[in-house]
Amino acid sequence: MNAPVTDYDVLRVFCGPRGGYGNELGVVRDGSLLPDRDDRQALAAKLGFSETVFVDDPERGVIDIYTPTLRLPFAGHPCVGTAWLLDVPELVTPAGPVGTRLDGEFTWIEARPEWAPPRTLRQYATPSEVDDLEIPPPGEWIYAWSWEDEPAGRIRARAFPGRDDGIDEDEATGAAALLLTAELGRALNITQGSGSQILTAPQPGGWVEVGGRVVLEGQER
Repeated sequence: MNAPVTDYDVLRVFCGPRGGYGNELGVVRDGSLLPDRDDRQALAAKLGFSETVFVDDPERGVIDIYTPTLRLPFAGHPCVGTAWLLDVPELVTPAGPVGTRLDGEFTWIEARPEWAPPRTLRQYATPSEVDDLEIPPPGEWIYAWSWEDEPAGRIRARAFPGRDDGIDEDEATGAAALLLTAELGRALNITQGSGSQILTAPQPGGWVEVGGRVVLEGQER
């Protein structure tokens, strides 16, 4: 199926301190142009981002998230990026309402770990071991991590989705950071991929905040 042509914004989410790195995200601001799920999935596959967001109601923050091969009820970096773009107090996802806030250079979302898709959180002894990992074959979704400075909560991580859709390594993944924060029960400062930065903090009632910097790359068609 050929998806109709439409405009979309390209963001980088979870950028480093100087605005570099980050995970690219496509956002179709007018989701009404592509109401059919098959058309949305086709466009997400064509664009090839790890996720593409379709905004169904910009005032209420209603969004729909797709990878190149499937629809997601929730995902971290799409929610952070779209929260920054729309500047709304919450996003409405199929998983549930995601609280949002802007705090200086960081955009934060608040979500529940059980909304995140399953990931294998695999700890390594040193950051260099994480750096030296080769791309694993398709299979399980692996979040490889190691302490850089445990007392300070600093972590080195890489993410391997294990999908056969061209996304061998995910540069920055908020959902995996959410799960790791819930497992460790503490605030984290994560350097993932080539140099992306993700901040997290546990909240009362089992919620977790995930934050990062967002940069607008431009609008494409």
